Amino acid sequence: MGTLILVSFLCAAVVSLFSFPLVIPRLKRAGIVGKDMNKPGQPEVAEMGGLVTAAGFSAGILLIVALKTFTQQFNAINLQYLLAALSTVLTAVLTGIFDDFVSLKQWVKTILPMFSALPLIAAKAGDTTIVIPFVGQMNFGIIYSLVFVPIGVAIAANGVNMLAGFNGLEVGMGLVGMTSLTIIAFHLGETTALVILLSALGALLATLRYNWYPAKVFIGDAGTFSIGAIMASAVIIGNFEMAGVIIMIPYAIDFFIKAKNRFPSHGW
Repeated sequence: MGTLILVSFLCAAVVSLFSFPLVIPRLKRAGIVGKDMNKPGQPEVAEMGGLVTAAGFSAGILLIVALKTFTQQFNAINLQYLLAALSTVLTAVLTGIFDDFVSLKQWVKTILPMFSALPLIAAKAGDTTIVIPFVGQMNFGIIYSLVFVPIGVAIAANGVNMLAGFNGLEVGMGLVGMTSLTIIAFHLGETTALVILLSALGALLATLRYNWYPAKVFIGDAGTFSIGAIMASAVIIGNFEMAGVIIMIPYAIDFFIKAKNRFPSHGW
């Protein structure tokens, strides 16, 4: 079972790895580019590479959906939760695309990812009982689904988006965080969350190949929002929310440092 799940990782990695060389020149020809502010001459780099990352992630998830549907494998996977996570991530990608083209106000961009959580809410993903350090178990009932789930997705999506700025930073941080969460999901036996994270790891590894310094592509808001949505979906479905809180600590520190300096937009 564990070995078979790796096909989601391989599928996501292969789809993303071979799609970037095809998509990058097309993004440039379409004028979807951004200036690399941290290089001499500020060269233009293809933007919205997060679309390829999301495509690779989706391929990994859909492969598992197909295998579970048409074979006797993956009985431990909750198909409803898996499709809810995919819908959440793709909705976050749409939000990112809209922001890339329209440049939404910060308060709008903060709130919009909450709506990405609607599929998770509809599927009643996650356990309403959370183990809180030094307190113990607490059952939040419907508050968990209607309040904690959308807020969690919004915080994760905006946290990753705000951290962006250097070649490989948001993708690299996403890889570090998701690798840690993957180990936790494996040890807890949370198979559905494990599939989500393995698909994301495959897609992000391939993305890093093109986003590492000197970056050939930026992932844009479509990419940063999707990374946050993936991490939030995995910890909610896997019921290890406290691990997700710990993963978000570096993003929170980044937020407070930038808040103290009034969120500088250049010369940072």
